Amino acid sequence: MKDIAKRFPENPLLSPADIVPSQEGLQVACLLNPGVFQFDGKIWMIVRVAERPEQRGDAISFPILTETGVKIINIPIDDPELNAKDARVIKYKGIDYLTTLSHLRLVCSQDGRKFIEPEGYYPLIGQGLLESFGIEDCRVSYIDGVYYLTYTAVSPNGVGVGLRTTRDWKNFRSHGMIFPPHNKDCAIFEEKIKGMFFALHRPSSLEIGGNFIWIASSIDGIHWGNHQCILKTRENSWDSSRIGAGASPIKTEQGWLSIYHGTNRDNQYCLGAFLMDLQDPSKVIARTLVPIMMPIEEYELAGFFGNVVFTNGHVKSPDNDTLIVYYGASDEFVCGAEFSIKEIISLLQYS
Repeated sequence: MKDIAKRFPENPLLSPADIVPSQEGLQVACLLNPGVFQFDGKIWMIVRVAERPEQRGDAISFPILTETGVKIINIPIDDPELNAKDARVIKYKGIDYLTTLSHLRLVCSQDGRKFIEPEGYYPLIGQGLLESFGIEDCRVSYIDGVYYLTYTAVSPNGVGVGLRTTRDWKNFRSHGMIFPPHNKDCAIFEEKIKGMFFALHRPSSLEIGGNFIWIASSIDGIHWGNHQCILKTRENSWDSSRIGAGASPIKTEQGWLSIYHGTNRDNQYCLGAFLMDLQDPSKVIARTLVPIMMPIEEYELAGFFGNVVFTNGHVKSPDNDTLIVYYGASDEFVCGAEFSIKEIISLLQYS
């Protein structure tokens, strides 16, 4: 294993105590998995904020969105129809529920280390039935003056990819669900290739196939087709269970470089990288054999769901080699680390 991340000494950059809950009666349980972009001369993160009511010892309480607002559901802990083995998802009377309700919050920074919530910018919350369990893990792509926000939309109907667009981060247009369940981890390339939009995404199959990375193309960035599976899990490896794309791929002389996450059978989340052909990104030409980052620090090993490093946001420094990766640690904290793009590329194994 080779961890080449240079973690910020200020980590964690944000913890649940740093964010005010969205409403009375809820508390922030987790901050995680920020999308990252540059705007108005600053580095911004659109952070997933996961909330729930204060927990009592005799019951599990969790919120869901309804047409009239947030509704709190309470289930006795000894109810025989309750399955609460996972800290993130419970099953009750045959129905899956999230233990937290997530929305997206904007924070910004002059130095990339100290982030604040600016005035005049408001949270993004779920809208309608298909987002009634919340919206999560937003990736941001900037194309021709428009910011494309792809995020995980969760509801009783399943998990899909929603899309909103904006130019100023105050006015948004919703385009609904662009990839239906079960799908997530959608990252749109920040440059058109031969006049077409491209996006990585991750459909899932529990019986035939698996949790693999796919690519799709689009004329308008909203309606997608020509889906192709381009990267699969590997048996007896750090990415044997599931894989998913991080933020928008990075254009290099060697190809489109994508940072991705992978998990093993023990649900350890690590980061790796793969390289796609510049003219035809459906062709994967190289991939790392070992992780470039794995959970080793205490804040990555212990938290709401420990043993996790997960990224869906980064920015390049002016030197064009330093990649600043912002990531969720243990599904509870927001952290930062630096990588050398050249060093990542040197670890790729060409096929």
